[in-house]
Amino acid sequence: MDQQGQTGTTPNETIRAGETSPKPKKEPPGRPKVPALPLIIGGVVFLLDQISKILVVRLIPPRTVGLALFNDFIRIIHVRNPGIAFSLGNTLPEFIRRPVFIVLPLLLLGAMVVYYVRSQDLSRLQRFALGGILGGGLGNIADRIFRPLGVVDFLDFKFFGLLGMERWPTFNLADSAVVVSTFLLIISLAIETRLRGREK
Repeated sequence: MDQQGQTGTTPNETIRAGETSPKPKKEPPGRPKVPALPLIIGGVVFLLDQISKILVVRLIPPRTVGLALFNDFIRIIHVRNPGIAFSLGNTLPEFIRRPVFIVLPLLLLGAMVVYYVRSQDLSRLQRFALGGILGGGLGNIADRIFRPLGVVDFLDFKFFGLLGMERWPTFNLADSAVVVSTFLLIISLAIETRLRGREK
């Protein structure tokens, strides 16, 4: 039998006066998780862009109108752009144009991926914007690598003579994703900078 007043704890379990129970060791923090959804959306943008271009190439002969809507306000056509946006650089020699318009954009997109993975300061909107830029950029780079005639453009809108243009320069889904995502990224950064200025 235990003697009166004995607690039933073993000597090893007895905590001396003034001592505290040992705290569990904290494991070192692991690498922060990188949000995958914006990158997945970038992949969806890439796939939709490539599917739309495949359909245009197969269904619409080059330099022809496949579909016109709303009294010619929107046209689906098939044209090729050997340059970059708005046909810039399409007069450069082939041996210069292809490396410049393939290698440099790939380096920029690679740097963007590294920044996306390492940065912990990006907001959700900024990550989605970077995902859209990545998907659209890869869509046009794929055309420059695998389509010798140039990037497939097919969206053609009437511009009513504004800025001296009867129609806006033809573009594709990848161009749209890059432009919209870049606009959202700039707006987000501007708002963030303004809020930080107010806090200071």
